[in-house]
Amino acid sequence: MSVEPVLSEDPRVKPLRRMQALALGLLMLAIAGLVLSHWMGARGPWAWTRAFCEAAAVGALADWFAVVALFRRPGGLPIPHTAIIPASKGRIADSLASFVRDHFLDPATLLSKLSVFDPAARLGQWISQPEQARQISASARAMALEALDLLDEAAVRQAIHRFVVAKVRAWDASSLGGDVLGLLTRDGRHHDLLNAALVNLGHYLDNPETRHKLSTLMVKHARTEWPKIIKAVNLVKSVDDLGDNLADRLALAVINEMREVMAEPDHPVRLQYEDWLQGFIERLKADPALIDRVNEIKLRIIEHPAVLDYVHGLWTEIHAALKRDLAQEDSALGRHLEQGLLRLGRQLAEDPGLREAINSHVLSAADKLSGTLRNTLTNHIATTVKGWDERQLVAQIELSVGRDLQFIRINGTVVGGLVGVVLHALMTLALPLLPG
Repeated sequence: MSVEPVLSEDPRVKPLRRMQALALGLLMLAIAGLVLSHWMGARGPWAWTRAFCEAAAVGALADWFAVVALFRRPGGLPIPHTAIIPASKGRIADSLASFVRDHFLDPATLLSKLSVFDPAARLGQWISQPEQARQISASARAMALEALDLLDEAAVRQAIHRFVVAKVRAWDASSLGGDVLGLLTRDGRHHDLLNAALVNLGHYLDNPETRHKLSTLMVKHARTEWPKIIKAVNLVKSVDDLGDNLADRLALAVINEMREVMAEPDHPVRLQYEDWLQGFIERLKADPALIDRVNEIKLRIIEHPAVLDYVHGLWTEIHAALKRDLAQEDSALGRHLEQGLLRLGRQLAEDPGLREAINSHVLSAADKLSGTLRNTLTNHIATTVKGWDERQLVAQIELSVGRDLQFIRINGTVVGGLVGVVLHALMTLALPLLPG
């Protein structure tokens, strides 16, 4: 037997060749002993030598033929039932695939082993170790960085833009505005808002600087609209003084009116405010004209160049922030992932219900997956083995079991010789003693 040249560097080659040389050496020794015993006349001790060597040579040659016939045709002769392994490659492939399918991929066997294995508990023990959590976190950061570099940024920007625009277009701003206002007006909170506005307006009107601005504005308007009357009045009394006096009176009147509004729950102004606000809320939900107007404002906002620039730049900022964080050893995302893994490990160790739920999902997934993979992997094994080169298949099997097969040749030589000696003893010693 020989080993394929392409496998000459395999460490199993030298031990195989040594055993082949030993078996061949014993065969040559038996043949040499047989020739020598014939030459010496095969009498006395040489008869025993001849019996041993003759049987040993026959046994060695027979076992050599049997071993060689497994892998190739002895001497290249087309002898039936030789080269068994190459001729049976297809049958071997199917048998191997069936063996793996029935003994390794049987769903019941897999599920029984998984249930004993308790994957949830083992997972919890593994990830609860800080070094394992750090390692997973570091691996996840490295993969995330590579994934960020592989992303098509233009495509991501377009996807974000389409997503944002689609969501905003589908958003019913008018109805939502009505709901928000309805929530804000619940329990009379809008009257608190009105009171606060009146208080702030009162403080503003009570400011001398504000009254002076009001006076200046009224005088300026009067001089523009009624210049002659203002000149005549100015001869009697200063128009600026009159404006200041009128501004003070007007501010005082408004402040007193606001005090009445704040003091009287049923003040007409407050009731009008209540009716207007409730009517506006109803219009936001039911008035088509107002709804269209709100949607028009919404569309005008999302189509504004500044909004489009913001959406396009959003991914750039997110991408840069993610890369900066993930590139750091003390990454915030990595730290959160590590802490999350440690928490999960502790929960798995402390919560039998969580372990049972995870194990149930794992077993269910394994059941479905084993059914899917069983036939696929079986076909893959059979197809792969059938696709192997016959010489390579023979060489691999020969390297795996050929060394043990050489012991068959050695045993055949030794046992054959011993059997020859026993038969010679029977023929020469036992038979003459039998009665005539």
